Amino acid sequence: MNTKVRSFVNYLKNERQASKNTVSSYLLDISQFIDIALNSHMDDESINWNGISINEVRMYIVDAQNRGNSKRSMNRKISALRAFYRFLFREELVKSNPFTKISSPKMNKNLPKYISVGDVDKLLNAPIEYWKEALENGHAKTTGNAQLAETRDAAILEIIYSCGLRISEALGLNISDVDIIGGTVKVRGKGKKERICPLGKPAVKAFRRYMKVRKNWTAISWPTSPVFVNKDGNRITSRSFQRFFKKYLMKAGLPSDYTPHKLRHSFATHLLDAGADLRSVQEFLGHENLSTTQIYTHVSTEHMKNIYRKAHPRAK
Repeated sequence: MNTKVRSFVNYLKNERQASKNTVSSYLLDISQFIDIALNSHMDDESINWNGISINEVRMYIVDAQNRGNSKRSMNRKISALRAFYRFLFREELVKSNPFTKISSPKMNKNLPKYISVGDVDKLLNAPIEYWKEALENGHAKTTGNAQLAETRDAAILEIIYSCGLRISEALGLNISDVDIIGGTVKVRGKGKKERICPLGKPAVKAFRRYMKVRKNWTAISWPTSPVFVNKDGNRITSRSFQRFFKKYLMKAGLPSDYTPHKLRHSFATHLLDAGADLRSVQEFLGHENLSTTQIYTHVSTEHMKNIYRKAHPRAK
């Protein structure tokens, strides 16, 4: 790896405390930039970072767009390279940052899709129904395996919806993060920022039910032990849970394009529909900026419009 790129990676890890996924994304974007704009490779120590002009940056962006990159991908690439050059400039390794005068493509504002309250209920009940049927039909390997998967996944879904968590946040929970008596969960979000989320009664009930079963698979309950484990007693992965999630969607008769993240969207939308204030929802979701949370107000506005159109005699 190029020395300057390695220094930037160390900066991301040590000073910015960036996640592995963030570091990998930055490396990919820098590598592609080196390949396209500099016609070189990541290990080349002779790269002239000062030799890139704003016109060459624009040519790189056009080239990257012609390769089929979406606006979202281009925004990420420009942001990564802008941060990389900002680091180089701060360390006095380059004389200027050619990305400072480059505007990111304007994104189309897509409203987050959410699940209705009725469909959320169907989804949260799906693990119980799915594994009951699997046992009856002989599709489950053992009763113990079915019981672990059913109670664990029911608890995961309940906690995601109860707290508005990302799937990575839910599966990353440790034993010490869940306070059943206080009814709260300590969540580590993006940038390793921590927040406290309240747990609803159904989530507490599902969690207690799961923890009784968990004892049969691992007796390890140290504070840093994972809450949600697989049959080997190790932390369950997002990919593994996603496979089960697809099965629960089918069992509940819900669209196959639903994702666990839609439960997070639903959490925010349902709170706002019920009168929660935007600032509180921002805290629950762990958004750094209120503007990120405000997109859910548009969803709720659409919901209000639909009610108005259906109910008001002069709406049509």
